Amino acid sequence: MSAASDSWDTDTALGGELARAVAAAFAVDGALAHHEPGFIPRDAQDQMAQRIAQALDAHEALVVEAGTGVGKTFAYLVPLLLSGRRALVSTATKSLQDQLFLRDLPRLRDALGLPVRLALLKGRASYLCRWRLQQAELSGHLPDRFAVRALHRVSQWAQATRTGDMAEVEGLDERSPVIPLVTSTRDNCLGTECPEHRNCHVMLARREAMAADLVVVNHHLFFADMALRDSGVAELLPTVDVAVFDEAHQLVEAGVQFLGTTLATGQAIELARDLLAAGLQHARGLQPWAELQAGVEKAARELRLAAAGAQLEGREVRGVIKRRWEEAAEELPPALSALADAARAAGEGLAAVAEAAPDFPKLEQRARSLAVLARHFEDEAASGHVRWVDLSPQQARLVESPLDIREMLTEQRQLSPKAWIFTSATLGDDEALSWFTASTGLEDAARLRVGSPFDYANHARAWVPARLPLPNAAGHPAAVGALAARCAVALGGRTFVLTTTLRVLPLVADALRAAAPELTLLVQGSEPRRALLQRFGDGRGCVLVGSQSFWEGIDMPGDALQCVLIDKLPFPPPGDPLVEARVRQLREQGRNPFEDYFVAEAAVSLKQGAGRLIRTESDRGLLVLCDTRVRQMAYGRRLLAALPPMQVLDSEEEALDWLRELAAAH
Repeated sequence: MSAASDSWDTDTALGGELARAVAAAFAVDGALAHHEPGFIPRDAQDQMAQRIAQALDAHEALVVEAGTGVGKTFAYLVPLLLSGRRALVSTATKSLQDQLFLRDLPRLRDALGLPVRLALLKGRASYLCRWRLQQAELSGHLPDRFAVRALHRVSQWAQATRTGDMAEVEGLDERSPVIPLVTSTRDNCLGTECPEHRNCHVMLARREAMAADLVVVNHHLFFADMALRDSGVAELLPTVDVAVFDEAHQLVEAGVQFLGTTLATGQAIELARDLLAAGLQHARGLQPWAELQAGVEKAARELRLAAAGAQLEGREVRGVIKRRWEEAAEELPPALSALADAARAAGEGLAAVAEAAPDFPKLEQRARSLAVLARHFEDEAASGHVRWVDLSPQQARLVESPLDIREMLTEQRQLSPKAWIFTSATLGDDEALSWFTASTGLEDAARLRVGSPFDYANHARAWVPARLPLPNAAGHPAAVGALAARCAVALGGRTFVLTTTLRVLPLVADALRAAAPELTLLVQGSEPRRALLQRFGDGRGCVLVGSQSFWEGIDMPGDALQCVLIDKLPFPPPGDPLVEARVRQLREQGRNPFEDYFVAEAAVSLKQGAGRLIRTESDRGLLVLCDTRVRQMAYGRRLLAALPPMQVLDSEEEALDWLRELAAAH
């Protein structure tokens, strides 16, 4: 531990002593039983905690799949805290970070009686920038009265906050246009030139992280910092003795997203606007600011049109559409060249007035970086990388990404020998956990699988309807909606319908609404996720229809949720450029892409979706897979085997009888 914890004799917790200390903490009369209401020792949790204690002592890499209900958070945190070693813990989202830092870790620290110094580290966009807040208050350029109120709320909170973490601002929607106005980015941060540098919340968070015994980060921050060295994790990682990755099934996706290179038209437009504002404020008349701004903004808009191509021109874009690089390859080079020229001209104009204000050197750097980025995408993609275009209603993003995180993670493990722990409820459907280990370069790691302690055989049922249209048939979404209505009516609500795509979501919802108008229907996209879950409440009379964001991270214990329908097998979309590149890679390796990739991905996603159903020892429920291929195709047996050991029903009559039994138990 750090100097702040010298009073703790760490020698007694190491070696064989660590295993004994862990066993004592989890014992029937141990520290957790005394301090945690309702704590019950679980064999699976004990097994996981002991194996992690071994890994800490041996400085080894360990991959642990722990089923729902094992209590994996305590299983890794207790040996971590008792070991006395300096640690980095990374989890999937900022909300899970907050849960660890604000709830789980303080409870365990108090229960174990350890003077451990904790720190929370997020990306710079999560922290208030005092200088940008002052500028936002002075400029008054806000889109509507809601933004005005939000800025006022932030201003009041800013006077009292110690951390500057924007998550502390009550009632502030995470999509509020005010947030980018009062936080900094790597591009617009003034660094040591900032008048508020001494009071900077980002710098304070990094200092606290460097002084702490245990630091909580998230996967996005971890990988973004490995690529950009902008958040403090890269400096922190070599100083810790152990790195733990919870919700590790999301690691590859996060790594691929942040280890790649991205050019977004939004960043060009933001540069253009910042350039104009700074030019008019600090160097009016010294450069043709409006002309430079218009040049960059025009080039950015033309790049978005080129990225969309003739196919999508004039069409409303909902969500994010991925286009193959090859589809836009002809239109993109001229637009990229024009953007590079406009950004270079802006950089030269800014360089000419660099001494006028601290904003200008930073803006010049942004302009020159944008020009380099545009030129980069004019050239061929790097070996082992894939390119594509993401189109959203606001912007186009050109992305070049590695296919996996093997190289990066292997390099980090070699550079920084320590204990590396990776854990999740879903890491594969075979003993080798190859779905996860193959894409992370962890084939050499020790592995442990501990099953859920829940009584799935008696408490849960699974059913695959025998007579439904095939998933690619036009009538499939309506059939799923009608079936969901029959299930929800029998149960009295308390039902989730999970779709694999946003496209079919409204079709399923419309059919459900028509078949059971008496139910309260909640549909993703109509309100923020948190609001939908609050309205769902105890589930009575409610059906929620959602897509990817509801497949995981939703914890509804008890009888509020007792039926989950999944519209079709969650295979990766075959037209996705990243998917196509992985298929090519597997074929080149002589492997079977369908078995080794498509079925493996579907198995993990199904386990995640099914995991919404049973959250405690007493929960009961029904999982419905609305895809007849599970019955008809050989791979269906593999997918059913990947699920927890639920009793499989054969007919709709049996399924509805089970739901009526659950309803009658209320």
